[in-house]
Amino acid sequence: MSELKGGHLARSAAMLCQDPDFRRYLDRAQSVKGNVNIPDGTHTEEDARDLITTACQISSRAELDHNVRAATKFRQIKAHFQRWQSRQVRREAATQ
Repeated sequence: MSELKGGHLARSAAMLCQDPDFRRYLDRAQSVKGNVNIPDGTHTEEDARDLITTACQISSRAELDHNVRAATKFRQIKAHFQRWQSRQVRREAATQ
């Protein structure tokens, strides 16, 4: 079997993992989930990639473009992050 080629979703996932805001979101989500203090800047790009592949039950982000279930889960992760990010922007605007 030939190796799967990543498309739009794989690129989107790679860019998301590079986004410092997404990694900060992971820091804060893990802090709440584990009821511990995880400092901002703890999660790396590799940690973000691992989270996505584990949550989506895939071995490579390229699979996102070929697995409907994994693509749906990735879109959910991205939507949760975007809602969190919007709340952060509103909070910052309210304090100014």
